Amino acid sequence: MIRGAACFRKLFQSSAVSSKVAARCYTAQAAVQPAIYSSDEESADIDWDNLGFQLMQTDYMYMTKCSDDGIFRKGQLNRYGNINLSPSAGVLNYGQGLFEGTKAYRRDDGRVFLFRPEQNAIRMQIGAERMCMPSPTTDQFVDAVKQTALANKRWIPPSGKGSLYIRPLLIGSGPILGLAPAPEYTFLVYACPVGNYFKQGTAPLNLYVEEDVHRASRGGAGGVKSITNYAPVLKAMKNAKANGYSDVLYLDAVNKKYIEEVSSCNIFLVKGNVLSTPIAKGTILEGITRKSIMDIAHDLGYTVEERLIEADELISADEVFCTGTAVGVAPVGSITYKGQRIEYKISSDLSCKQFYSRLVGIQRGVIKDERDWIVEIE
Repeated sequence: MIRGAACFRKLFQSSAVSSKVAARCYTAQAAVQPAIYSSDEESADIDWDNLGFQLMQTDYMYMTKCSDDGIFRKGQLNRYGNINLSPSAGVLNYGQGLFEGTKAYRRDDGRVFLFRPEQNAIRMQIGAERMCMPSPTTDQFVDAVKQTALANKRWIPPSGKGSLYIRPLLIGSGPILGLAPAPEYTFLVYACPVGNYFKQGTAPLNLYVEEDVHRASRGGAGGVKSITNYAPVLKAMKNAKANGYSDVLYLDAVNKKYIEEVSSCNIFLVKGNVLSTPIAKGTILEGITRKSIMDIAHDLGYTVEERLIEADELISADEVFCTGTAVGVAPVGSITYKGQRIEYKISSDLSCKQFYSRLVGIQRGVIKDERDWIVEIE
């Protein structure tokens, strides 16, 4: 059984927009001439075998705006490029902005799919409420993601070579001088083909536990995907990478002994047949990959716990791994805590590899999608 307070699930269930999307196969209605779409026979001139995770300019982006009424108008696709912002835009002066991350995958038969995009939409809506922003409806969000994927279809890697990373942005674009919500908001979606997030590819991660710098605090915005959560961790990341680590694992800001998450991904511990992850109480972003892995582990017979996890428990864990849209499922080879390097055995029968294999199997259509996670793009 799944223990603990599954806050993410409760938030979704309580949201007015959390009802299931009626049809799992949407048809995007682009507000541009059909000629913008690339032919299925065309393909971007890319070395698909050596994709990393870096910005690569694609063809089109989606944009729409709303003003005082809080209703986003029908958007349109434009050529990818710079946008105009007032120097006094709310996002530039007060950090009023959110972003999401999802992916489009190409299967062996050439068809293209999204993975749980409505969950990203709902998470953006929850974040928008926290940041005093209007947000697009679930249907608007999913349609915008689909339009962006279709318009950049030639940039979607072949099956097994990577994915098209799609980044929706919601920003306070209207000008404001005093501290207050912006008078206008822009919803924008762009995309980029990606491979492995970390430079070491699929090699195990080496993490460093940061004891002085904290990613989030109680009552803050750590539980939503606010743009303000990321710049503050750059210094800790830079220092860790300069010392040979892959990334940083942060502790809670109050007791300074409970693990929370890595800079851009969630963390799990495995001990025997028990899968544990830090409980989300407003300081941890409840990742969609995190939620999916918990469901998969439960299906495979694991006991799944969401709870407070002391950093000292890292010493006795059988394995540790990270999850996220960008990182996928990444095994951890070592964690350095209080000067002690804790090493974990890496093998082909790791639990995280079983979870990831099942996740990828569902995304590629090899394993039956029993939860309606997959949305086909037409």
